[in-house]
Amino acid sequence: MEILKYFTNNRFLKSNAEKFYDVFNPSTGELIAKSPCMTLEEVRQVIDNAQEAYKTWSYVPVIKRVQILYKVRELLLSNLEELTLLVSKEQGKSYEEAKGDVLKAKEATELACSLPSLIQGDSLMDASSGYDTVTYRESLGVFAGMSPFNFPAMIPMGWMTPMCIACGNTIVLKVAGATPLTSMRICEIYRQAGLPDGVLNVITCDRTVNKELLTNPIIKGVSFVGSTKVGKYVYATAAQEGKRVQALCEAKNHALVLEDAAIDRTAAGIINATFGCAGQRCMALPVVVVQESIADELVARIKEIASNLKVGPAYEKSSNLGPVYSAAHKKSVIEWINKGVEQGAQLVLDGRNTVVEGYENGFYIGPTIFDKVTPEMTVGTFEIFGPVLCIKRVKSFEEGLAVMNANPFANGSVIYTQNGYYAREFARNTHGGMVGINVGIPVPVSFFPFCGHKNSFFSDLHTLGKDGLRFFTETKSVTTHWFDEHEKKSTKVSTWDGTI
Repeated sequence: MEILKYFTNNRFLKSNAEKFYDVFNPSTGELIAKSPCMTLEEVRQVIDNAQEAYKTWSYVPVIKRVQILYKVRELLLSNLEELTLLVSKEQGKSYEEAKGDVLKAKEATELACSLPSLIQGDSLMDASSGYDTVTYRESLGVFAGMSPFNFPAMIPMGWMTPMCIACGNTIVLKVAGATPLTSMRICEIYRQAGLPDGVLNVITCDRTVNKELLTNPIIKGVSFVGSTKVGKYVYATAAQEGKRVQALCEAKNHALVLEDAAIDRTAAGIINATFGCAGQRCMALPVVVVQESIADELVARIKEIASNLKVGPAYEKSSNLGPVYSAAHKKSVIEWINKGVEQGAQLVLDGRNTVVEGYENGFYIGPTIFDKVTPEMTVGTFEIFGPVLCIKRVKSFEEGLAVMNANPFANGSVIYTQNGYYAREFARNTHGGMVGINVGIPVPVSFFPFCGHKNSFFSDLHTLGKDGLRFFTETKSVTTHWFDEHEKKSTKVSTWDGTI
């Protein structure tokens, strides 16, 4: 069993930690590594290393910074198979889902590679008579990234790192202690691509030490992905210290299925969105709101498809549904299913007793479907983060939209319909920040922001897209005036120095 290290100044260093996180292979239940709960002194030293690196990295021209990211992109692709299997091994995603995790990191890296054109400012000659103004976008310093267990490639090495360092900042990434292997491997890729010492640093630590990232004066901004409870704490704590914060949090995404929807294709889309990644993604589709007139038909079709999904080891390409990431999380999901039964939801398909032959110790839960979920049932309101689907029945479009908008979370929302009027009304009036019209997982490509609303996001600037650029930079305006021969001799200056 491997005792993992942390990464700083392009080296992997052994921690003096006394406590460690367990890293499991969810498909087998086997303990494969331990990651350190680093000491406060070690984390402070890493932050200092990032600050020292910033002094020179921020002066590297942007075109040279992105050249390194071009190499990172190529290395991600040339190592795609290895990274895919590593994600599957430590996180439990099925092969294609794990591959997508890595490819989304590659996609976000491509966005950062386009930075020379994105980061350009504005200028105006004679903004006021004889006064010219130019705006620049500049780096801020050291950022902290705090990433969750469920996307060990896409979130830390896609959403957080590429744009941050392309803008001239340095970063200290706190990755999930339960799934650190992929991030650590990608650190080697950045080192191979020629990234200077201290620009990218990856740590694992507990919540006590983690607070240093929120309060240390060197840290200028924090990008967080995780639960709403922790996200609110991160936002409040870091913002109080004068730092920039973006906190991406929980969700309970809903889809509205109207009676004119294409049933077979809609059911397939729901299955993909609900049970992909074993439901462990904030853009999963755990609730379907369906018009009563087609509810029986849709539920039967969804149950039929879900019943035929192959549950199995994540890294076997024939598996449709892999395990959840830990034994503790499996227990939590089963407790939620039990709660749904207690609250009176109709259990159409039960995945609690799923066992995979030859992998009896794996953390498996089969597809689970609840029908006739009502507003007072918490199983249909709060995030379960597992392969559990809740069906809510309504009579009309208007009732369905109201049910969806009553939810406290608003990452994404979806409508399945062939009616253009209802599709437009839905897009205009849904609370969801990312909207799908016949698209079950409406996550836009990285050139657009990942823009959750309500209790799914806290801050002003989202991740990726132009928001991501703005989050990792600040604007500087420079106004210039040159004296002509007459003005050189003048001693009179207007109150606003000519800028009105």
